[in-house]
Amino acid sequence: MPATDTIIVRDLLVRGIIGLNDWEREKEQNVVITLEISVDARAAGESDDMKDSLNYRTITKDVIAHAESFKPFLVEALAHQIARIVVVDHGAERVRVRVEKPDALRFASSVGIEVERTAADFS
Repeated sequence: MPATDTIIVRDLLVRGIIGLNDWEREKEQNVVITLEISVDARAAGESDDMKDSLNYRTITKDVIAHAESFKPFLVEALAHQIARIVVVDHGAERVRVRVEKPDALRFASSVGIEVERTAADFS
């Protein structure tokens, strides 16, 4: 049975176009992304060699590039696409993605969604 370890990238701040309102389609806004990437890190823990691990720096760069260029209407769409990048493009076993818009509601610190996906969700 494979071990389930988690690489965590917490509160990645990006700026992008996201939302349904006209003003949201014209002006970039803050989007906060958290990734919890399930991996089997035993080999990397034993070898201390990057080739045995997922490169979270590369994953993060791809997520940032996508979040800045995608321009979705819904946080759901952005979270789903980010999950695809992590699982399909980078081979993670599973990922939990949280996408939040800190300035979406006046009396809330943020509004967002959290999704969890595996490769089976994209076949």
